[in-house]
Amino acid sequence: MDFSLLLVLAVALSGVIYLLDVWLLKPKRRQRFAAAEANTQEGLDPVTSEKLLKEPWPVDYARSFFPVLLVVLVVRSFIIEPFQIPSGSMRPTLEVGDFILVNKFAYGLRLPVVNTRFLEVDDPERGDVMVFRFPNEPSVNFIKRVVGMPGDRIRYEGKQLYVNGEPVAKELIEDGPDGSPQQLLLEERLGDAEHFIYNNPRDPGPQMREVEVPEGHYFMMGDNRDHSNDSRYWGFVPEENIVGRAFAVWMHWDGGLPSFTSVRHIE
Repeated sequence: MDFSLLLVLAVALSGVIYLLDVWLLKPKRRQRFAAAEANTQEGLDPVTSEKLLKEPWPVDYARSFFPVLLVVLVVRSFIIEPFQIPSGSMRPTLEVGDFILVNKFAYGLRLPVVNTRFLEVDDPERGDVMVFRFPNEPSVNFIKRVVGMPGDRIRYEGKQLYVNGEPVAKELIEDGPDGSPQQLLLEERLGDAEHFIYNNPRDPGPQMREVEVPEGHYFMMGDNRDHSNDSRYWGFVPEENIVGRAFAVWMHWDGGLPSFTSVRHIE
């Protein structure tokens, strides 16, 4: 179910009902009230007055919900949108149950539902954590790290990432960190972004010969390198599928009580 489409339809429907009342229904109610008041010398009693001027229930709901829905649509479409992390493909950067905030303005303003960019602001940079529509199923949102820019040559062999023929620098931080005893915790540098990744030395993981990123596309990888369904399997992300840049974790909830101790900036 496309929540953006439902929200747009709700705003449109409530807005049409509200405007229809302002331009047509409300003047007619006042006319009926004035005519009834003119036909009585004693004036209308409060019950009758209220009945004649009362808004129909669809108008009452539309008038109440339209401004709220409009604000939600504007904020969610053009400023910030919340998401929940459903899988461990971005560990250790993002854990299952993290609630994140995505900057919808960072890569330009896009029309809701169709996702067409109508105002250019900036383009993704190597190392950004980006939310995008999965190319094979656009109704599903994915989150990965931008590894390859348009024109880059990307290769992944022996758990080493290569960009334009150069190995991406990484440093071992810990062997068997808490919560992931079979993993190696490494710090990697992609562009200006320094972040942690997981590698499992006992898992051969995917291998990928060199590919070139087409214009208008991006190569995405998860930080949990041996457990991530990413561009190594299904290819490139077109520019029109971009949703926004993830920049903060504001809550963690794994089924128990929500926790705010994990609030942090996303590197």
